[in-house]
Amino acid sequence: MKLCYRLLLCSLMLGYGSNSLAQVDIHVLETQTSRMELTPDIGGRVLFFGLKGKENFLKVSDEVQRQPNPEVTATAENIGYFGHENWVGPQSAWWQHQTLNEQRKAAKAVWPADPWLILATNEVLESSPQKMVLQSPHSPISGVQMRKTYSLDQPDSVQLDVEAKNIREENVAWDLWFNTRVEQNTTVYVPVAFKSDVREEYFTKDDSAPYKLSSEDNMLVLDLPRLASSEKIARGKLFIQPSEGWMAGFRDEQVFIIRFPVQPLKNIHPEQGQVELYYDYHPNKKVAGMIEMELHGMYRTLAPGETMAATEHWTILPYTGDDSDAARVKFLRKYLESIYQLE
Repeated sequence: MKLCYRLLLCSLMLGYGSNSLAQVDIHVLETQTSRMELTPDIGGRVLFFGLKGKENFLKVSDEVQRQPNPEVTATAENIGYFGHENWVGPQSAWWQHQTLNEQRKAAKAVWPADPWLILATNEVLESSPQKMVLQSPHSPISGVQMRKTYSLDQPDSVQLDVEAKNIREENVAWDLWFNTRVEQNTTVYVPVAFKSDVREEYFTKDDSAPYKLSSEDNMLVLDLPRLASSEKIARGKLFIQPSEGWMAGFRDEQVFIIRFPVQPLKNIHPEQGQVELYYDYHPNKKVAGMIEMELHGMYRTLAPGETMAATEHWTILPYTGDDSDAARVKFLRKYLESIYQLE
């Protein structure tokens, strides 16, 4: 497939106009039923995941089109490309172990993320219809180099493996952080055993987060249009210790399932949660809102040259069942039971 055709296809599927192309290199992985499109550019990120013939389940902005070649410096700001990308955690330490931007270090800045990890072009180490391997440049901010492997996991899943290597001559301490953006009208489910396993943080004046916990099936449900005030912006974050190794989102007759190994609480940095749901709900501005389905790996100290790894599996399935929590949870339980039996 010629590159220009692949770019045009991506442009159309991401919702761009057919007269304008996003100048990023697009690579495609396909299962029997789903399609993933990713780029080594703009930080090496996933730009499309969905059932064949269906809309993109990920939230992606037209910044991909407007700023396909960002400058990578220690003063660079975040660019809201969205899609899926990888960070390191904890967030409070992002600018504390570098000397290139003393202002951000002194301010204990928690934003933006490392420009070498979110903006720089990645080297393509391997590219085939079944697998793609990307490698980031050495980061002078975080002191790591990332290697990201996307591989088909039949019959209908993609496995995402991330490694971070300490490229400094002294120890560094981080976790690996997966961040996947979806639209604000996605209904998200995370299995949770106890209310105490959920910590809330609010960025707006509301004193409660728009989620519910069902004791009947031990499930946290985040449904912004249904649970948030229909007139107020809601913005905040849930830090979750999951009881099982998965989370899922439903929207537009598709269900997106992320599976992962559950980590004991002691392995997760105390400022983070293994699963985190950032929500930004704008009742009158659909384009503005989103949910981030985030996963943290084990927090580790790496000696010079040492590596650490984390993984998650993505699956997307059709869903045309009842529009109820009970029906959706039943669907998820049945599917996950079949997957765990195969494993």
